[in-house]
Amino acid sequence: MARSQDPGQVALCREDAAPVRATPHDEAEQVTQLLAGEPVTVEETNGDWARIRTAYDYPGWIRTVHLRHVPGTVPRTWLPEPRPDGDLVAEAHAYLGAPYEWGGMSERGIDCSGLVHMAHRWLGRLVPRDAHQQEAAAEPIDEIELRRGDLVCFGPPGEAHHIAFWLGEGRILHATQREGTGRVLEEPFEQARGQHEIRFVRLFN
Repeated sequence: MARSQDPGQVALCREDAAPVRATPHDEAEQVTQLLAGEPVTVEETNGDWARIRTAYDYPGWIRTVHLRHVPGTVPRTWLPEPRPDGDLVAEAHAYLGAPYEWGGMSERGIDCSGLVHMAHRWLGRLVPRDAHQQEAAAEPIDEIELRRGDLVCFGPPGEAHHIAFWLGEGRILHATQREGTGRVLEEPFEQARGQHEIRFVRLFN
């Protein structure tokens, strides 16, 4: 395959949702998705594939057919205007019932950290992509401090493998692949807690 290095070239996603993979192979793990108009920096091309980095600093490989190259730098206008008083939980609720999809970022399929990322994105905030990154970027809080829109992290410290929105009154909203569910749903926290290590964090005050 022909390789080329063209660091800093900007491209936009031309699809509603396009898979970004861990390696340049169609059968490789989908690590995230690009949405229509989303900008990326192209770091390298390898045949029909481009190694890219998203505006939130997430790397991966995508087929070049899904990209449209544009001159200049990443446009700021692709992200909604910041809405400090926006309702984060309402944005997440818009995905209620969407099927669970590892690496997904849309109503057609989304994962737990994708739900957290997209809810913030609709409010004009760029937050990390993966659960452990989101936890690392947030402020730890005690359970007694929880308020609507805070996050519940599942798994060992520094290695969160699942994340959910706290709704209050003992309920959470999350995208879960738990057997028999496989979708974005609202449920009692204790029903999802199981034997997991749990921590509570706040991404924005």
